[in-house]
Amino acid sequence: MEISISNNKVEVAEVFAEYLKDLIVSNNQVNIALSGGSTPKVVFDYMAEHYNELEWSKVHFYWGDERCVPPTHTESNYKMTVDHLISKISIPTQNINRIKGENDPIEEAKAYGTAIENNVPLVEGIPQFDLVMLGMGDDGHTVSIFPHQIELWDSTNTCEVATHPDSGQKRVTITGKIVNQAKEIAFLVTGKGKAEKLAAILKKEKESEQYPASLVNPANGHLTWFVDEEAASLTEPSS
Repeated sequence: MEISISNNKVEVAEVFAEYLKDLIVSNNQVNIALSGGSTPKVVFDYMAEHYNELEWSKVHFYWGDERCVPPTHTESNYKMTVDHLISKISIPTQNINRIKGENDPIEEAKAYGTAIENNVPLVEGIPQFDLVMLGMGDDGHTVSIFPHQIELWDSTNTCEVATHPDSGQKRVTITGKIVNQAKEIAFLVTGKGKAEKLAAILKKEKESEQYPASLVNPANGHLTWFVDEEAASLTEPSS
């Protein structure tokens, strides 16, 4: 595990964008599970502006989770990625593998799981992404697995249907076995609101076991935390 600490969200985005560029350049085909959120939005803007000439045709985009809304909805992770990156680069349409949030959630979780299993290389029978991008909520959730449904992390399925604890909104999400199978896992965590949970997870404090983000533990891959100073403010070990 590595921790990369930057001054602010913009610098986190720039450091991660460089990391992502290197990953794309050094591989013949790259399967990436994207995340939503405010920091990826800054990443996508930076990539579109500075790395427009990358060989995007060898990149295949998937999503780690999606709200059950149409692709034109303002809450859609897919729409956010289209607006900030996909619409600004040359990438084949067939390389974009979106979760169809407008469909029945249970059926879409099965269909998207099958799509991943059929198109992402299997290692020991489990799809292995080259990179899974993750965010972390103030409650310690990651992808769309929340503390009140932490058991979904250990599902044997590739995808599950999750429910937001406050709004009740349904979401389709990949499960822990897919996250932890990835070659590279990158957490993007910024802001003071994440500091307490991040410190608990990195210090392996007992209460962190209730946070899904604490269960990210790559089987054979590599985990990097890209964080800003505000998020990292409580992670210094006590003397």
